[in-house]
Amino acid sequence: MTTLADLQFDNRFARLGDRFSTAVMPEPLSNPRLVVASSEAAELLGLDPAEADNPLFTELFSGRTLWRDAEPRAMVYSGHQFGIYNPQLGDGRGLLLGEVVNDRGEHWDLHLKGAGSTPYSRMGDGRAVLRSSIREFLASEALPALGIPSSRALCVTLGDNPVRRERMERAAMLLRLAPSHIRFGHFEFFYYTDQLDELRQLIDFTLQTCYPHCQQAEQPLLAMFREVARRTMHMVARWQAYGFCHGVMNTDNMSILGITFDFGPYAFLDDYDAGHICNHSDDAGRYAFNRQPVIAHWNLACLAQALVPFLDVETLKTELGQIMPLYEAEYRRLMHARLGWAGEQPGDDALLAELLGLMQASAADYHLTLRLLAEDDPASRDHFIDRDAADDWLVRHRARQAMDTSALAGRLLCNPVYVLRNYLAQQAISAAEQEDFSEVRRLHQILREPFTRVPGLEAYAASPPDWGRRLEISCSS
Repeated sequence: MTTLADLQFDNRFARLGDRFSTAVMPEPLSNPRLVVASSEAAELLGLDPAEADNPLFTELFSGRTLWRDAEPRAMVYSGHQFGIYNPQLGDGRGLLLGEVVNDRGEHWDLHLKGAGSTPYSRMGDGRAVLRSSIREFLASEALPALGIPSSRALCVTLGDNPVRRERMERAAMLLRLAPSHIRFGHFEFFYYTDQLDELRQLIDFTLQTCYPHCQQAEQPLLAMFREVARRTMHMVARWQAYGFCHGVMNTDNMSILGITFDFGPYAFLDDYDAGHICNHSDDAGRYAFNRQPVIAHWNLACLAQALVPFLDVETLKTELGQIMPLYEAEYRRLMHARLGWAGEQPGDDALLAELLGLMQASAADYHLTLRLLAEDDPASRDHFIDRDAADDWLVRHRARQAMDTSALAGRLLCNPVYVLRNYLAQQAISAAEQEDFSEVRRLHQILREPFTRVPGLEAYAASPPDWGRRLEISCSS
């Protein structure tokens, strides 16, 4: 483990030059305080978690000081937002401070979110607020604990700078980690602006830094696209299996690594509703829960379009036709594991669909119901309105488990007790806005081990109270 002062930088993306990003200095927070820090994220950098107690930690991650080798850059990209192409987006409130190389030779981007205005802020102030920063921090650390690939978060800092959103709030910053911050929208920007030399340069850079194993293939770019598609659809399968709604699946929010990226108005399901819309700005329900697989496919088609100058169109069409089976197979595997069904049997899909239909009709709590089923708790039937139909399904479910009992032992390891429900996040945010950071830190610790039931934490495993159901979440959240 190393210290803050000894972190090693290798700023590969910055070396691509000014066509790809713009040099910008962060606008520091006034009177910064550390809200929360992740020891697991620190360890990804090879950083001693005890460094969070070093005053320099808060200074660095509130934009007040920089490493000598940091090169803050605002990245340029474009993207389809709610299905409509926006020709230039870019880092409007975040900066890529640089790339740290840990002792295993792994590169990690340090991205400071809420760092102030950039050339891509589009008349915005470039700030993040405390509630959005806490929400992203908690999700960035909760999703990996569930096995869902995600960007990570090192810390949140709070300042006294006033920021107006729906109300007056205070500015905060989040330090986001990822092996790369390249998005689908990066490729779209250079394609639609007819900068094909730069697009080729970006492709080569992505192959070298993110998919070096694809360089050995007969067609490296095609191999990379296949891998991006596989990772993306497997990520979405995990979202669906664990009831996670991203909320804004614009192409500029899609990572080339196939990881959950750019948290905004996300939510985990409470009562099961296949058509749940977690973003109150999504009037048409484009990004409803049950549409996420289709939208992921649509976004991959946008990425494929941007690669047309270098890949055969018919080949790309063939690849796109093979994407949904990737999702379906992974989703089936995950749900079979959650239900303790080994292998595959005829009728499995219908039996699963029947369970989800019963949950929909009963507004059953998605996570609690599945956990009770995994525990063989008779109380699981109490979550269904039609008890006779539930009992009939349970008989066939147990018969399916009895066909091969090899999957039964692992059920508790894939059915979480604790999930980042919106109301839990809101309780932590409300306390933090009063300068009490203890609940944010407590919730973070609980979500680190979501599958282990701990005495005394029953309130964190329960269904939400009435006030906490279907909280409206905006993009500024």
